[in-house]
Amino acid sequence: MEFPTLETPRLVLRRPRPDDAEAVFFGYARDAEVCRYMTWRPNESVVQTEGFMHNILARVDEGKSFTWAITQRGDDTLIGMIELRPDGHKADFGYVLARAFWGRSLMTEALLAVLDFAFTLPGIYRVWGVCDVDNIASARVMEKSGLTYEGTLRRDTIHPNISDEPRDVRCYARVR
Repeated sequence: MEFPTLETPRLVLRRPRPDDAEAVFFGYARDAEVCRYMTWRPNESVVQTEGFMHNILARVDEGKSFTWAITQRGDDTLIGMIELRPDGHKADFGYVLARAFWGRSLMTEALLAVLDFAFTLPGIYRVWGVCDVDNIASARVMEKSGLTYEGTLRRDTIHPNISDEPRDVRCYARVR
């Protein structure tokens, strides 16, 4: 399968490229506020981000995930990323967006496109994601994208920028 480009009214979701590393680093990967609820600590250098990009592209090439660079129509600069990880009959997702683009419903738009794509994949019946119980903005993205809140997973995910211990996360899903 050729890697799909997804388009929405305001966005183009394309395959990431190695040269996106600088946009990732300067756009959000070093921003402590963006990284607050991530499962990774802020990047300290472009070289570190280049390694991250290499790992992402390897997973895409191996067919382990679909990871898209989020760009605005008419501007190919990466402003965030969204990943879909198929696993048998289900797939989970994760996303990140540069702080300069928060509050515009861009991630909701991107997630809706990814959800629509996910359900075109043979055998996918469930798409789900989680967010820290305190990450109200991410919960709202999933709610606005039509996912159903299924419950709280207790002590599930380590968010190292908050605590070294597992934290509770809210679980959302859409099924067909």
